[in-house]
Amino acid sequence: MTDPGDAPAGNATRSHARGLPRQRHTSGSATSGYAPSRSAPSRTGSRARPKVGAGRRARPVGRSRRILRTAAISLSVLVLATAGVGWWFYEHLNGNLHSVPLTDGSGDSAGKEKADAFGRTPINLLVVGSDGRTNASDCKLGGGCSQTGVQSGSNADVEMVMHISADRSNATVMSIPRDTVTTVPACKDTETGVSTNGYTGMVNSALQYGPACQVATVHRLTGIPIDHFVKLDFSGVVKMSDAVGGVSACVDKDVYDTYSHLKLAQGTHTLKGVAALEFVRSRHGFGDGSDLGRTYSQHIFLSSMIRKFKSAGTLTDPTAVYRLADAATKALTVDTGLGSIRKLIGLAADVDKVPANRITFTTMQTAPDPGDSNRLVPAATAQSLFATIANDQSLTNASGKKTAAASATAKAPASASTVPAAQIAVTVENGTTVTGRASAVATALLDKGFSSGTTTGNAAGTTSTTTLTYGSGHKAEAQTAAKALGLPSSHLKQSDATGTGLTLVIGTDWTSGTAYPAAPADTKTATADAHAETADQSKTCAKVSPYKTVSLDGVAMTPTQAYRAATGTKDSAP
Repeated sequence: MTDPGDAPAGNATRSHARGLPRQRHTSGSATSGYAPSRSAPSRTGSRARPKVGAGRRARPVGRSRRILRTAAISLSVLVLATAGVGWWFYEHLNGNLHSVPLTDGSGDSAGKEKADAFGRTPINLLVVGSDGRTNASDCKLGGGCSQTGVQSGSNADVEMVMHISADRSNATVMSIPRDTVTTVPACKDTETGVSTNGYTGMVNSALQYGPACQVATVHRLTGIPIDHFVKLDFSGVVKMSDAVGGVSACVDKDVYDTYSHLKLAQGTHTLKGVAALEFVRSRHGFGDGSDLGRTYSQHIFLSSMIRKFKSAGTLTDPTAVYRLADAATKALTVDTGLGSIRKLIGLAADVDKVPANRITFTTMQTAPDPGDSNRLVPAATAQSLFATIANDQSLTNASGKKTAAASATAKAPASASTVPAAQIAVTVENGTTVTGRASAVATALLDKGFSSGTTTGNAAGTTSTTTLTYGSGHKAEAQTAAKALGLPSSHLKQSDATGTGLTLVIGTDWTSGTAYPAAPADTKTATADAHAETADQSKTCAKVSPYKTVSLDGVAMTPTQAYRAATGTKDSAP
């Protein structure tokens, strides 16, 4: 059955938004979906002996029942055993997790996300890669412990703000170079007792005073609200890359970073374990040898990992899932808001909803610090990128391509109104080629308390732009409806006809969902002078540095020269 209002544009029919009532099944009827009951056996007279075909003997009824009873008991035991293993697995993974509060240790607030018109909120997650040598394993992997031994503190050498949009249609991952100089607020690590009264220094140093301090520092730098925190150390990278069976990554030239020990021939490689760690840690092998080049190669690595997670079979193999879950929970430190398997699964599900071509990796724009040429400060253009993320705007359109939007005024949602939704009826027309659009949007309005007089229909033809037309005296009502749908004020239009109410014509700019898509940010401004790419770009190779950024036997060389000279050093991956 098709609701007339669900038809594509051009079919001139109209119906009440709720459509016809659904059919109900009546229990006990032949059409209820249940098989008829079998007749009860007779309790009078002798037990009937079943008929047996020629050459076959009847199986005694008692034996059949015993077999069924035994099978039922065995099945029950199997179900209980499986449930027990599942519970043990759940408790085991929860026990692996280390969680910390983000509300303690810092006087600064990390901000609060704003809900959209439907009460949905974005997720902003600070992902940190720690350089800590806090155990023997990380000392061995990271080096530098020969003189100091196992260390107590750590820096956030990798920092990425991961933003997942309120409607889960897009995501942005913004790297913050570790050499960026900023203001660290007064903080105290509640676990170690180490504290600071605040200072100006490298952004990565705030982690020494606890995760809450690092989150507060990034919020102060960017203005982006931060909801959650995830930290991964050296051994965590090794465990995770092994658990997924390796991550594919490409380098455009031979490279040997004598500092991170990454050594790869030109081309694509599957990086596991230590090789994966060497790749994401390589600072001197890529770009100009600074932290900026490292963020680009990390984006390539993470994009490849995302594609692998989304590929067929990766998350359907129970053994692989166990390895991944066990490795992840052992490797991660998270905030208490993510401190359970259930919450982490929810976060993973939210990320999985976003198509790879709508996950944008970018790096905060920077400029040299006037007081120290080895340090960075945010460039003026970074403010546009920060605002784009804070305002839940996408850096891609529905096709995954970068796009430039209209002015901020045109993108702003319609202003609030005092007219109650219950007094407003809207005629919703489908101006797309997608069946069901008018019905879906009208139902959303009814669910938000709009008048039951709301109806659906079909536009005269396909239209590219969604418009909400209102009659004289109905502007306030139109603003209320636009706010409920997240529709920008630029899409409201007054009708020339008098006495008309509200008519919403859904255009091809809104082909899914019941909230109008957030206007794409002006990517030419938001990502000006910044590296940016989407997670579906599988053919992107890390750019090996053309400069003499490494040293071999005391001689400065390019990473490619070092690769060719180090004939006795084994490659990190085949």
